Amino acid sequence: LVYLTKKRSIQCTEANKPKLKPVWIKLRVTVFIITDELVTVAQRCFKKDWPEWRAFKVLRRWDVLPDLRMVSSNVVFCFSRSVVDMVRTKLDNRIRILIENGVAMGHRSMFVIIGDKGKDQVVILHHVLSKATVAARPSVLWCYKKELGFSSHRKKRMKELKKKIRNSHIHIKDNDPFELFISSTQIRYCYYAETHKILGSTFGMLILQDFEAITPNLLARTVETVEGGGVIVLLLKSVSSLKQLYTMAMDVHSRFRTESHSEVVPRFNERFILSLASCRSCAVVDDRLNVLPLSSHTLKIDAIPANIRNKFSMQEEELVSLKNSLSETKPLSFLLNKCRTLCQAKTLLKLLDVITEKTLQSTCCITAARGRGKSAVLGLAIAGAIGFDYANIFVTSPAPDNLKTLFEFVVKGLEAMNYEEHTDFELIQSTNKQYNKALVRISIFKGHRQVIQYIDPRDSVKLSQAELVVVDEAAAIPFPIVKNLISGPYLVFLASTVSGYEGTGRSLSLKLLQQLREQAAGLLKNDNNEQVLTAVKGRALHELVLEESIRYKPGDQIETWLNRVLCLNACNAHRLVSGMPPPRDCQLLYVNRDTLFSFHKASETFLHSIMAIYVSAHYKNSPNDLQMLSDAPAHHLFVLVGPINETHAQLPEILAVIQIAMEGALSSATVCSNMGRGKRAAGDLLPWTVSQQFMDKEFPTLSGARIVRIAVHPDFQSLGYGSRALELLLEYYQGKVPCFKEETDFNMEAKAKHIENPDALILLEEVIEPRADLPPLLHRLSERRAERLDYIGVSFGLNLALLKFWKRSGFVPVYLRQSVCDLTGEHTCIMLKDMNKDEEDLNESTASWLSLYWTEFRRRILHLFGFEFNKFLPQMALSILQLRNNGIMKQCKRDVLTREKLGLFLSNSDLRRLSEYARNMIDHHLITDILPVLALLYFEERFDEKVKLSTVQSAILLGTGLQHKTVDTLVTELDLPANQLLALFNKAIRKLSEYLDQLCMNAVQQEIDGQGIGGLSVHAGSMQPVAISLDDELHEAAVEIKKRQDKDRTRLKEEIGRELKQYAIKGNEDDWMSALQSTDLKTVKKTGMILSVKSSRAESKSVHELFEEPSKFANRKGKKKFKTFK
Repeated sequence: LVYLTKKRSIQCTEANKPKLKPVWIKLRVTVFIITDELVTVAQRCFKKDWPEWRAFKVLRRWDVLPDLRMVSSNVVFCFSRSVVDMVRTKLDNRIRILIENGVAMGHRSMFVIIGDKGKDQVVILHHVLSKATVAARPSVLWCYKKELGFSSHRKKRMKELKKKIRNSHIHIKDNDPFELFISSTQIRYCYYAETHKILGSTFGMLILQDFEAITPNLLARTVETVEGGGVIVLLLKSVSSLKQLYTMAMDVHSRFRTESHSEVVPRFNERFILSLASCRSCAVVDDRLNVLPLSSHTLKIDAIPANIRNKFSMQEEELVSLKNSLSETKPLSFLLNKCRTLCQAKTLLKLLDVITEKTLQSTCCITAARGRGKSAVLGLAIAGAIGFDYANIFVTSPAPDNLKTLFEFVVKGLEAMNYEEHTDFELIQSTNKQYNKALVRISIFKGHRQVIQYIDPRDSVKLSQAELVVVDEAAAIPFPIVKNLISGPYLVFLASTVSGYEGTGRSLSLKLLQQLREQAAGLLKNDNNEQVLTAVKGRALHELVLEESIRYKPGDQIETWLNRVLCLNACNAHRLVSGMPPPRDCQLLYVNRDTLFSFHKASETFLHSIMAIYVSAHYKNSPNDLQMLSDAPAHHLFVLVGPINETHAQLPEILAVIQIAMEGALSSATVCSNMGRGKRAAGDLLPWTVSQQFMDKEFPTLSGARIVRIAVHPDFQSLGYGSRALELLLEYYQGKVPCFKEETDFNMEAKAKHIENPDALILLEEVIEPRADLPPLLHRLSERRAERLDYIGVSFGLNLALLKFWKRSGFVPVYLRQSVCDLTGEHTCIMLKDMNKDEEDLNESTASWLSLYWTEFRRRILHLFGFEFNKFLPQMALSILQLRNNGIMKQCKRDVLTREKLGLFLSNSDLRRLSEYARNMIDHHLITDILPVLALLYFEERFDEKVKLSTVQSAILLGTGLQHKTVDTLVTELDLPANQLLALFNKAIRKLSEYLDQLCMNAVQQEIDGQGIGGLSVHAGSMQPVAISLDDELHEAAVEIKKRQDKDRTRLKEEIGRELKQYAIKGNEDDWMSALQSTDLKTVKKTGMILSVKSSRAESKSVHELFEEPSKFANRKGKKKFKTFK
């Protein structure tokens, strides 16, 4: 507020800038005392249009400026051109009324700003919201993709601004309203990738920029954080036509594209833009806040009368009455005063009622949509448990950050019961950097030692001393872990979001709650799908539902719009009125997605029916699945309907839904390149997984389809409708359905349309509405030519019911993931079916690629049963090994054992032990080491096909031999008495032992019968050509004889050496040579004299040297061979 007065005279010239002195009055209005001389200078500056000084204008509100209370009295301030322009622009009154009505009714408002300068208008919207709100300035959540476009360091900006104010160095840019807004407002900036961290937080304003990065999950997650009366702002880029947004490329589309399906049709964007016209609390404006014709519903918007604003609803009056009636009850009244809604108060009363019973045999489950106050009521209930002397309370959730609201209300509840921090209790934060100093423990020591402790969901073994266990956001925790958490002798409180976007969606109500209901009703039985929680037998179950929102009041239009556009309220499928037709009379129809997502009234009803069946039949649902169904080019949708009456002008009722995705048909170059680098492209789940599993580069080149989902209406499940829908789908892709269309275009859906001349369209005059030139929603299969497929596959979380379902249709398992899925705790299984040939057409001569895959898969999984898969029930493991595809079974030839090959696996001692046990001569522990080999031979079909074990005997052999389970474990899993189980096990071993004994006896008999006189075979058929030539055989014989002769010669020398030693000639060679040279041999011969030499007593030569002496003399020429004469 600029106030001109003559109260104070300030000398001012053009050289020095005017000085303004703030004066405070009770209404917190800043009055600047300015002299006449200052006005003269201002007028002169305005006429000259100096760039530094424009003009002084009256500002209606000073809070868009920096907080001047912290600034010194001598202030130099400038008004920039943008401030003048902002004031000069007249704001559409409908925008103000829309925000004020939302604040008055406790409802949210939404603005879609189209234009590159949309962020500048955020200042005005926040200004109007602040003016309409009686409380403090609303906080802001600003979400973006990567780059914000401006600095978000608020403290640094504010510090620099105050410094410049003190030093009188403020420039024009520093007075920009947007700069001042982000400097003086509490804003939390958040990447889209980190929006999970804002769960449980509340903001007064939400700003979403980078529209191309927004997904349905992100939209639902962020919008739910806005409180009643808040504003949601969606910033879009400048377009000349809203229809250009239909074809905007979204970031998520890159995951939808594959090599064979690269063109994405953004149907979700079209439906999203059209849905904005149906939201009465939403206004689509340009970057100058001009309302576009799409928001024509705002033409007749009226302000809420004052008498309606302050009127209490019936629920609020009942809540006040309930609080007054219990005002004298302590500590109940203290906690009840913290409740915001009637549902929350009633739920708190029920939880406290269960706490006071102290039976520790009850389970309370709270289910609700987002923002209903589940965490708050759990926190108040925990505070009440402290008041009732519960000592050990454990709290768990997917992450400690999710417990911020719960611990906050625990503290509020303790303080309401007159507990004081540091005196009666203390708060302990985590030192783990990953938890970001989250609160993990509250220690109470007012009366006695009491603890509220956070634990990791996987640490269920630490709950032995627990009295109360609280599980918040149970749907986001894997199902098996939740079962372990609630299996102990303590009180359990569960809370989960069932209709929204978090965790597993309906998993809690579909699986866990159903099991708890059966146990509470005394209907405990062995379920083939899951193990029964025997530890919680007899527990009481209390189901509680919260319906009213905490952040905003009932009737919020943004909630209605969000639930409609994202199908979040499709929790229960409506009951069908057409009766139950026989499955054989039903037919499968193809759904045109262009018409389905066109936002027509009839197509919207049909879409919500499909999503309701999805949610009721599956426990893994998220809003992102809706965008994938609408935009993914490789996906197709089929529905099973009953007999259609052509005279009825209404859509048929849906019995089952099948969603498939086309995969494969990759080029060899792409496959080799990606596999060589270990890279896996987006999409094509089955080709890449199977090719990596079997190291096969040819499989990705085949054309296939993956069944993404098959869902049956909840009233018609387990009645054959799912099998009928799958049967018709297989017949369609096998070419058994004749096509009456001559066109070969497989895709009946329209391609992405582009705006040819966007300049010819005017944004402020454009009126958009759902398209009228759309094809029929449903098509008969005979009206659409099927794609040529080599196989159809499916990937699902393994359980016994689904495994049997797919096996009945001839699917063959080829892959089983060894690690479990973090979401469901199940192993992913892939099953395939060859579409080129029927089962009857397959012969034994040529093995197909699928039979080879099955043989390799069976060999691998038999060895893996002893590792990660030993947790499977024997029924599950046995069902995996039992095929229902006759064609594949024909092609898998048995490699029956022979007596020679049997010795590679079992010794004669092993066979004897088996025989002794079969005759009950020894205990089963003595053959435990043989069982793995025996089970492996049996399940690899190495026995004759006549050797058959019963189903129970096979399960026992598989459990003991391959899964290495004890008898006590199998007694529990098979629900059989120990003596009966051991008897069946003995019969199974007897059958196998008798076959092996007979195999050995037959081999001996054939050997006896097959040998004639001289060891020659008398059977002509047994004569075979030798494997070595005659020359080689003679050479080997000669070598062998020579070795034998050398050995005999050596032995002979040793034997006769001792006798010849006495005749050995003394002396050495030199002595005898000297004697011969000194004597005439002729004289010696005539006279008969004896020639002798003088010898020493040294050792004589060895026998070997004696035998070698002749060879030495033989080499000397002219010398005699003998040394003695007579």
